[in-house]
Amino acid sequence: MKFGCVLILLVWLPLAAAQHQTATGPVQLATRYDADINLASYLISEKLDGIRARWTGKQLLTRNGNIIHAPRWFTANWPDTAMDGELWTQRGDFERIASIVLSDSPDQRWQQVFMMLFDLPDNTAPFARRVTTMQNLVKQANNPQLLVIPQFTLNSQQALEAKLDTITAAGGEGVMLHHREALYQDGRSNHLLKAKRFSDAEAKVLAHLPGKGQFSGMMGSLLVQTSDGIQFKIGSGFSRKQRLQPPAIGSWVTFKYYGVTQKRIPRFASFLHIRPAKDKP
Repeated sequence: MKFGCVLILLVWLPLAAAQHQTATGPVQLATRYDADINLASYLISEKLDGIRARWTGKQLLTRNGNIIHAPRWFTANWPDTAMDGELWTQRGDFERIASIVLSDSPDQRWQQVFMMLFDLPDNTAPFARRVTTMQNLVKQANNPQLLVIPQFTLNSQQALEAKLDTITAAGGEGVMLHHREALYQDGRSNHLLKAKRFSDAEAKVLAHLPGKGQFSGMMGSLLVQTSDGIQFKIGSGFSRKQRLQPPAIGSWVTFKYYGVTQKRIPRFASFLHIRPAKDKP
């Protein structure tokens, strides 16, 4: 059955673990999807690949607590309550999103950005009620840049399989499953799950290795190291421009992979994008 592959690809390992930050207060993190759940008990949304942001009620911050310099009109009429969301434009647009929202000088490109709400960290109600509250807050704000990530339900693994196929084929990452009765939790939650066709993680660039053949005179691969000390090479996923101007040594990159070897080296690692320093998990 195809669904078994999804579970294998989503096994959580220290390699891909994110440490929750406290600069913005409680930060909830997802764990891996497990097929042994009652899907009807979960609200499901698409996993967006943007910049996670926290509205404190007064200012917009990254997960690390860095100020996001949004234009005043972007946050006009937003409520004075804490909100978690994803600054997002469209699928497959992470690097452009980062260049827009992490700039110290906001420009007109912010008009293409939306704050897609997915939770209320200070709200003590179950998640299903928090969704209703978010919808009411957005309606009251009447600001076109502030939206709630659409939530939907699925009742079978086959339906989840089909949804994952559709989203992945369209360039999306996967889905998030949030138990209707779950309370907001600081750190990794067993009631907030993610399902994707691949895993991803961050690694620090140690060196540029020269290319051969068609990549002669360019970067052939990156030598990288994960936060837990695993070193390996990433040689695919780069555009020609990126091979001519590779990520700087010392910078962090996000890569995707399909499981790990016995030595915990990621299998079939492929470059996704540079991780901005302000947004490093």
